[in-house]
Amino acid sequence: MQHSMVATAYNTLAPRWLDGEFDGSNGVAQHKRALELISGGDGTAWALSVGCGCNMRFNPLLREHGLKIEGVDISGRMVELARMADPEVQLHHADICDWLPERTYRFISAWDSIWHVRLDRQRPLMRKLAAMLDIGGVMLFSAGGLDGPEEHTDSSMGPEIYYSTLGIPAILGELQDSGCALRHLEFDQWPQLHLVVMAQRVA
Repeated sequence: MQHSMVATAYNTLAPRWLDGEFDGSNGVAQHKRALELISGGDGTAWALSVGCGCNMRFNPLLREHGLKIEGVDISGRMVELARMADPEVQLHHADICDWLPERTYRFISAWDSIWHVRLDRQRPLMRKLAAMLDIGGVMLFSAGGLDGPEEHTDSSMGPEIYYSTLGIPAILGELQDSGCALRHLEFDQWPQLHLVVMAQRVA
């Protein structure tokens, strides 16, 4: 149910990210900071954008670090628009929980995306993303900054959309168990509980 709800909602909402009113600076500073944690790419290393959407504002930053770009999104309309916006990106219309990558990544971005994954699939997804990192690779993601697990639906953007979070203690625990070291944790939109996490795979 959540799968189809999220896909349908973002198929409808996709043009909103291209209407000229969307804040193009959203998440850019956080990506710049996270990218500083990795060694420069030589044009062979890859970055993965999870829930890539159709707004390609992070792609120039990734290319500046010598990274090739791959994206995956559950919304078919988002993927169509993304292909038109940046044809050089390898794009996949798929659910990240089920999608099987062909490589590992120097950098993974999951900006405002994985919180749409069902609560009971959050832990396996965290482990999966960590395993997809190169040693020394960095993962940047946003989450609901709560003290415990929660799931809910919200229709503030129009269509009803599902959200969930493991909560901060469980998120940090999963990162540690997956061989990742926390590099940065921030409530970047306080008093909104929008949590930014940067972690690096060390083992």
